[in-house]
Amino acid sequence: MKHLSIELNDLPNEIIVFILRKLYDAEVLYSLIGVNKRLTKITHDSIFTSHLTLTYFSNDFPYPLPDSMLDRFCSQILHEIHHKIKWLTLESTSMQRILRATNYPNLYGLGLYGINVNEAISLFTDDITFTCIVKNQISSLIIDISQDKKQILTTNMNKIIFTRIFTMFTNLQYLDFGPSSIWYQRISFDMPFPTITCLNLLELHICVNYFSDLLYLLDGRFNKLHTLHVNIYHIKYSRSTINSGEKLPNLKCFSLYCDMRTLAYDELIVPFLHRMLNLEILDLHIKVDRYKGFINGNDLKENIINYMPQLNKFTFNIRVFNHISNKINLPSNEDIQYTFKDFKDNQIISCVNLFQEKQFRYCHIYSYPYKMKYYDNISNNFPGGLFKYVHKVSLYDEYPFEHEFFLRIQKSFPFMKELTVINAKPQKNKLYRKSKNDNQDLSIIKYPHLIRLNLFQAHDDYVEQFLVDTDMCLPNHVHLSVNYEVMKMVTENFTRNATRINCEKLRSLYLWGTCEITKHVKDYFPHTHIF
Repeated sequence: MKHLSIELNDLPNEIIVFILRKLYDAEVLYSLIGVNKRLTKITHDSIFTSHLTLTYFSNDFPYPLPDSMLDRFCSQILHEIHHKIKWLTLESTSMQRILRATNYPNLYGLGLYGINVNEAISLFTDDITFTCIVKNQISSLIIDISQDKKQILTTNMNKIIFTRIFTMFTNLQYLDFGPSSIWYQRISFDMPFPTITCLNLLELHICVNYFSDLLYLLDGRFNKLHTLHVNIYHIKYSRSTINSGEKLPNLKCFSLYCDMRTLAYDELIVPFLHRMLNLEILDLHIKVDRYKGFINGNDLKENIINYMPQLNKFTFNIRVFNHISNKINLPSNEDIQYTFKDFKDNQIISCVNLFQEKQFRYCHIYSYPYKMKYYDNISNNFPGGLFKYVHKVSLYDEYPFEHEFFLRIQKSFPFMKELTVINAKPQKNKLYRKSKNDNQDLSIIKYPHLIRLNLFQAHDDYVEQFLVDTDMCLPNHVHLSVNYEVMKMVTENFTRNATRINCEKLRSLYLWGTCEITKHVKDYFPHTHIF
């Protein structure tokens, strides 16, 4: 049969557009503008020109376009399509050159990534960079501050940048300040409070240090704000706490994320939520130390939902810690689950654990499907499910994790990149696992996307579980953290053949508890950086 070759230009426009939408817009424009009239017309469509990303992202880190691409964009392509561009996503090294390349009469949105603090302060002070943009036409801004190795970042610098943004862009309606949620992107509005006022701001995404910073943002200076997503480092009482009971009638959507355990759920968070009488969407992700029992469905209805008559979507991920020393008779997992029987719009999952040695009880309640990127403190009571968004997992229990448990983790977290195992108990079925040749049903575990593995607080059996190639098939380029003496024992003084294959796959190895790495240790890890 004669070979059939179909060129791109022979396909209908609809098929060409469908194919090109799978590619980076920048690559489409760079490759096809000027090839012929038909392809040039197709690539001039708003599908490829209205929201233009002129940077590459790898592991959420921005990289500039190759010099040849950047040169052509600045000398030709941007001049041809400048009036069609409505949003630009840029990275720091090429940002100024692109912004100065031409005029952007219809540009309303900017995404600026990888900018260090000095660049950000200069950017929002000096008008030169934005000479090709009318300042009041920018209504949406994303700014991602990167760490400057030559300068220690402070929350005060972030406060300066935040303030100057509103001075520069007087018509700002959407602001995402620090989308990576990294610690050095947090803001603290400590004394003296900056005089920021923006009557146009409708949606804000921000990371702050303390609860008082959140209260500052909602003291009336952004009185049209209807959507607020806030990541707080720590929710606690402070001298600078702004005690305001003013209602927030314009707020329609609120998301609160705090990964630090708080003692102030009932005293600060609940009364604060009562101010949002017209809230329609609520998303809570918090850790709570509580002495009056677990938070359950009845508690959420009585203390939150009943105060929000307009609420139509409520998602949450709430982890509650109770010390056993208190004498409250805490409910079982079945009791907790029953309190959510009237939550018809969401599937609610609960998991209750009792940890006698550490003297605390732990209750995790969350909306399913689970959208967070992490899942902490998984025990043998883990209810299972599919968690395709989770990349970071930690396991903790006072009972041993057997081989079958790690298989459950494989099935539930198919895209897991980081795993921490905290368990001091030896496996009970270890001998059964060793006789695997007579038990063919025992499957080899595979975590294909695993990058980081922390076994520093894990019993020897779990180090063996992950390193013996008949139990676990590790992917290449894993970073492993483990105790030196445990590693020495499991690998039989770095000579054991059963662990050699997985050890050769390690990209880096952090050995705790030793100061000298001998030659025979290095020879056992031929492709590994040892620390």
